[in-house]
Amino acid sequence: MLSRFSKRVALWNTMGTRAQQSDRDGSSVLEGSTSPSSQADELPTAADGGIRLRSIVLDRGGERVFDALTLDLVERRIGIIGDNGAGKSSLLRLIAGLDQPVSGQLHVHGHSTPVHHSAVACRIGFLFQNPDDQIICPTVEEELAFTLVAQGVSKAQARAQARNFLSDWGLSHWGPRAVSQLSQGQRQKVCLLALQIGKPLTLLLDEPFASLDLPSQLRLGRQLLSANQQLIFSTHVLEQVYDFERVIWLERGKVRADGAGNKVCSAYRDEVSRGACESYQTAEFG
Repeated sequence: MLSRFSKRVALWNTMGTRAQQSDRDGSSVLEGSTSPSSQADELPTAADGGIRLRSIVLDRGGERVFDALTLDLVERRIGIIGDNGAGKSSLLRLIAGLDQPVSGQLHVHGHSTPVHHSAVACRIGFLFQNPDDQIICPTVEEELAFTLVAQGVSKAQARAQARNFLSDWGLSHWGPRAVSQLSQGQRQKVCLLALQIGKPLTLLLDEPFASLDLPSQLRLGRQLLSANQQLIFSTHVLEQVYDFERVIWLERGKVRADGAGNKVCSAYRDEVSRGACESYQTAEFG
């Protein structure tokens, strides 16, 4: 528990989440709940700059991850695909401010990092691959309240807002529930709720389906696709991003393909299939 606490507090401190939040609301469709009737968030557009990377150079562990990477991320739904080690997680960590580039420029919704680090942090929510690495509080209500306390809200107000937030989703009965008694999929939902109560403009999700069984993947997929925030997430489950307006295929830190989800996912699947076939033939016939 201490290691998870330290990790999450380090994340909050790194991202500067005590800065004042923008007055925007986020929502998603959860199992056993209905979406609260509220005006949808204003999504990132070219006018506010969205997320812009210019000539980014990033090193991790003494190795070059990105070399002059340039991207404009303004679409509502963006998928990041590629093999292990392609740079998917590194891209999300970079945007979230968890990794700093050697050189280049990164602008998040009109704010430069790390110059306006706190302003950037207010606009970004980052979901860990494993919910147990993110959750630190014993109950659902306390977990949601932690987000608000980290933003400078008093504990009493944070608890009250967390209860109201759950009530809006028809999930009041979740508030006192012990997180340890929830399923893996339910804990992942709690993590997403804890992000959304902070009202970010963009949600970054690092392989959110990796630790879930198929039913939980389908439920989380519906939840994510119903969210009002911009979504940028890496995944190996191509079906989850196949219909996205944009998918970026990374290969060894470079953009291999960038375009409509169906086209990029099909190209990636064909490439993987050819590689697997060639490996099989080499192994069988030498």
